[in-house]
Amino acid sequence: MRQSRPRRIQAVRSAAAALWLAFALVAPAPAVGGQEEQFTPEFREVRSSFDPKHTPRITAPESVKRGQWFDVTVGVDHPSLAEHFVRYIALYKDTAEIARVYLHPVFSAPKVTFTIALDEGGTLRALSEPTHSAAWEASKKISVVP
Repeated sequence: MRQSRPRRIQAVRSAAAALWLAFALVAPAPAVGGQEEQFTPEFREVRSSFDPKHTPRITAPESVKRGQWFDVTVGVDHPSLAEHFVRYIALYKDTAEIARVYLHPVFSAPKVTFTIALDEGGTLRALSEPTHSAAWEASKKISVVP
């Protein structure tokens, strides 16, 4: 016996509601807090000790003119493999992040050139974070002349 159209629509709605309820009951609860809380403390601290494979290298002039554009190159002697690679390289001036570049495995080498201008001297800081450890940091003082 064939159901009328309103009954078929109601049956489909009831089945959809039952599936949604079943999914809601068995679906895992989302993680509490932000993404940063899903990492172990090891991944939150920045490493500033020297490791030839992980520590970024900053290539920049010692002194620049105020407001003049110049290049800062940050590189890491780290392999770029599908299972282990540098996720990003970030450049800071003191505590302010200037730029960040996300890298993809195999198709990119962990070396980036940023073009920046500064109004005052300070410390350039580079961070590189590989997939299997915390971020690594290097720094370089830079002065700005009028």
